[in-house]
Amino acid sequence: MPLNYLALGDSYTIGECVDQQNSFPFQVSQKLRSKGIEINDPQIIALTGWTTNDLIKALEGKNFKEKFDLVTLLIGVNNQYRGYSATNYRHEFKELLKTSLGYAENYKERLIVMSIPDWGLTPFAKKSGKNVRKISIQINAFNAINKEEAIKAGVGYLDINGSSRITDIDLPVLAADGLHPSGKLYGIWANELAKKFKTFKV
Repeated sequence: MPLNYLALGDSYTIGECVDQQNSFPFQVSQKLRSKGIEINDPQIIALTGWTTNDLIKALEGKNFKEKFDLVTLLIGVNNQYRGYSATNYRHEFKELLKTSLGYAENYKERLIVMSIPDWGLTPFAKKSGKNVRKISIQINAFNAINKEEAIKAGVGYLDINGSSRITDIDLPVLAADGLHPSGKLYGIWANELAKKFKTFKV
């Protein structure tokens, strides 16, 4: 039977400003199919602007018929953007982590937490008048939290900031809005996710 993939998050997960097929969840499925792995198109629960609390509310009472062989969780940039505290982020992220693990049938190797991209280096941030150094510091703090909680829970973790921070010198990896990734950058993330996925499914 084909595998099932659930992607949870915000604008980075839905692929804001790119075609759906170029979003990272869809590219993950495409890359795995190219390796002979049967997988359905991903189910995506995400919306531009969502915070951890928004995602929690969206998942309340959500019952899926399928079991999921891969679940990704990428959330928190809007908490930082709106000035929410790190304490609040940790509390709500832990709740989402528990929920996500449940969707993965409590198989820890099926869940991968992804770090929040550092949008402080984008042209959008630089034109916004915001303190870009402060943005990066806050993003780093939030990522320290999601990484720590992922490690505590024993689930997978993918630090995508090594690839997202090349936006400072490689503008083609950004979409037209100067903020969100292009299909090229989503493809880099998808490659890393596909590698992690294959380690326990092939």
